Amino acid sequence: MTPNPNPPARAGRREWTALAVLMLPLLLVSMDVSVLYFAIPAISADLEPTGTQQLWIFDIYGFVLAGLLMTMGSLGDRIGRRRLLLLGAAAFGTASLVAAYASSAETLIAARAVLGIGGATLMPSTMALVRTMFTDPAQRAKAIGLWSGVMTAGIALGSVLSGVLVEHFWWGSVFLVNLPAMALLLVLGPVLLPESRNPAPGRFDRLSVPLSMAAVLPVIYGLKEIAAQGWQVRYVLSVTVGLLFAALFVHRQRTTAAPLVAPDLFRRPGFSPAVALNLVAAFGMMGSAYFTTQYLQSVLDKSALEAALWGLLPSVPIALAAPVGTRFVQRGTPRAYVVAAGFALAAAGYVMLALTGTNALWLLLAACAVMACGIVTATAQLADLALGSAPAERAGAASSLLETGTEFGGALSMAALGSVGTAVYRHAMPDSAPAAARETLGGALGVAGQLPGRAGDALAAAAREAFTGGMHAASVAGSVLLAGAAVLATVTLRRVHARETAGEQQPDKALV
Repeated sequence: MTPNPNPPARAGRREWTALAVLMLPLLLVSMDVSVLYFAIPAISADLEPTGTQQLWIFDIYGFVLAGLLMTMGSLGDRIGRRRLLLLGAAAFGTASLVAAYASSAETLIAARAVLGIGGATLMPSTMALVRTMFTDPAQRAKAIGLWSGVMTAGIALGSVLSGVLVEHFWWGSVFLVNLPAMALLLVLGPVLLPESRNPAPGRFDRLSVPLSMAAVLPVIYGLKEIAAQGWQVRYVLSVTVGLLFAALFVHRQRTTAAPLVAPDLFRRPGFSPAVALNLVAAFGMMGSAYFTTQYLQSVLDKSALEAALWGLLPSVPIALAAPVGTRFVQRGTPRAYVVAAGFALAAAGYVMLALTGTNALWLLLAACAVMACGIVTATAQLADLALGSAPAERAGAASSLLETGTEFGGALSMAALGSVGTAVYRHAMPDSAPAAARETLGGALGVAGQLPGRAGDALAAAAREAFTGGMHAASVAGSVLLAGAAVLATVTLRRVHARETAGEQQPDKALV
């Protein structure tokens, strides 16, 4: 192997301190995905939103974030990732303050939308800055492993934090916790974070922005509604419309002189399989959460806060998963095998979930821990591969594609695995059960509570058995998919390892 005549500079204390500062907004942005889980009842009592408004309060953040990720990633490459990060932090903090003291549902919905805009700037900017601060491959792998762990932990922590805050304060406090971190970022960011941008970005293609949103939002909306409401024509039509706009978006990127997402990114070694496999990893993670959260509350009869606290336990070993995987890669294990092992471990977690009975708390938690460790091991390596293969001047666009794939994977898993579980549940419920009981476990428990004595107990027991059976079927499907991803990772990522060992990766160019 020919030694690199210009080895990349190693990051020092300044860069690692800057990474710690970047982790704060990342943690809060990921927490905001789930921070309203326990606050919604208090918000409903105070602001009295309509049913439609309540749905928008909860969902608008994720929709706006998903729709703008590609735009913001490309914009950061043009105007500077640090500048965009600080603008996003200011918007996120301001919107958090407005949301905390919102006096109407309309104001809260608008504030949550602005939070989504801020989140869309923060997520790709943090990852792109990690790419430019850590040019040494070994250090970058460690940094991205930390990034992945914090991202995963934030989603789990958000629901618990909201439960604690709502119990001791008022619902607006779940938004006020964002302010100190954003203020710290605005103070320390200009000092610690380097500015980086594409030195020759070309013009900004404005038409691609609405096309990207029209491609992402209808698909995300349709898939989430299919998971919640079933396969209705309007939701399938929404997905179809989104896919048509996606085709137009891809055509635009291939034909315009200055695309929002350069097509040649996908021709770089390892980038396309990394993005695709990352989507599968998100599918595996979110698909299990759809069932485990309901299992803890409705099958094991835990309160919402109890369920959230128990749900934190599987997150504990996640902190070790990514560093261990990185250590194996740095010691010479091909990355393809480490990613494949992560997917295989996640598939084993799904197999454990398929063995869970109606009273198996510890087996459920162990299954979730095994699954999460496998997913984080894979995603950390895939993110490092995608960002390492992309040119540093396009780090924002590359990271935004990874994040958009994560959003798609999560929505698709809830629709697909949720549909499998629902179909099995409905088939397993007795025909004599009321219609509401045959639809969902929550509906069955509500009906059972109104029935006298043994009749109610029998219906509740039958519903819990049926739901667990649906979880088993979805878990088998998930395990097969993840096992397939392990094979696919082994096949598609082998050549990437060969290129890395041959020393074909070029050092980063300094960015202005």
